[in-house]
Amino acid sequence: MDIFKGKTTAAEVARQYDLTVSEVEGWIDEAQRSMENGFKARSKDIREQYESERRETKEALGEAHLQIDALKMYGPLL
Repeated sequence: MDIFKGKTTAAEVARQYDLTVSEVEGWIDEAQRSMENGFKARSKDIREQYESERRETKEALGEAHLQIDALKMYGPLL
């Protein structure tokens, strides 16, 4: 995280943890890709979840209307 914050460099982290600079840079690249994909997927997932809940709510409302209509028509007969 300190690399992302600009507090240190990949070379300094590599020296500190006895790693190669290319290892550290590879992890940095992977972390950046994961973050970018996470943001893209998150907005898509939220939109899909919203649409799914919206569909379910509309279906439930439709069923409730059908039940109300049936009770109005056949309720006095019961």
